[in-house]
Amino acid sequence: MASIDQLDPTGAVYARPLLQLATEQGQTEQVGQDLQQLADIIRDHPSFGLYLADPGVGRDERTATMDRIFKGHVSPLLSNFLGVLNRRGKLRYISTIASAYRVLMDQQLGNIDVDVTTALELSADELENVRAKVSSALGKNAKVKQLVDPSILGGLVVRVQDKIIDASVRYQLQAMKQQLLAAAPK
Repeated sequence: MASIDQLDPTGAVYARPLLQLATEQGQTEQVGQDLQQLADIIRDHPSFGLYLADPGVGRDERTATMDRIFKGHVSPLLSNFLGVLNRRGKLRYISTIASAYRVLMDQQLGNIDVDVTTALELSADELENVRAKVSSALGKNAKVKQLVDPSILGGLVVRVQDKIIDASVRYQLQAMKQQLLAAAPK
């Protein structure tokens, strides 16, 4: 998970009050999902993103288009928020606002992204067991992303932000090799 300091400052400026309002209205995660879906639409359809950012498109025309597309499909709070962005000419920042919102929401909810690499894919129960242990150890809600890398042979590698815990068989074999080489007579 990125730090809020690593994100576009404009995204954070708009994401903070949106998150505060969403939290007050009990819509924190719903608004986050809607906002992320909107960012995904813009990513998948760059011409739509260009339309939203085009200064040649009038505010009223853009409002009518957004109402046709999003009214009833996103929360009223997000719909109103999009109206504010449109009035301020900031719709081009939707993707950065969505990224900042996700980071701020995860911080608020105590979520942390964790990558778990194993030699073979874990079952749902095994993955949940790993998630629960990592969550307990960190005192946060671990959001686990599983990666498969047969070269680690067995065990697992856990990456949390910039920290790596390597409990793989490959690493253990390398460590034993280093110990043996260091202990060998010269």
